[in-house]
Amino acid sequence: MKPTSLFATLILLFTLATGTVYAGEPTPVNINTADIATLAQLDGIGESKAQAIIEYRESNGPFKSAEQLSDVKGIGARTLEKNAERITVK
Repeated sequence: MKPTSLFATLILLFTLATGTVYAGEPTPVNINTADIATLAQLDGIGESKAQAIIEYRESNGPFKSAEQLSDVKGIGARTLEKNAERITVK
């Protein structure tokens, strides 16, 4: 095996190994500023519920807590529970 091929293989293996570590870390989502695509990344939130979240915050102002998200039609306690570690309002 050529040294270049060995080096490229090692880089690929390192990239795959470190990518797996980072894949498990949830990315916080600020429900007061997130767009539809970002909100739809939350568990149990699709595009239609993401749109409902945006419409709710435009009509009622920013969310004061993550729990207030349950005021949006179609979002219940289970959805909040599944996303508790990811939802922020700051």
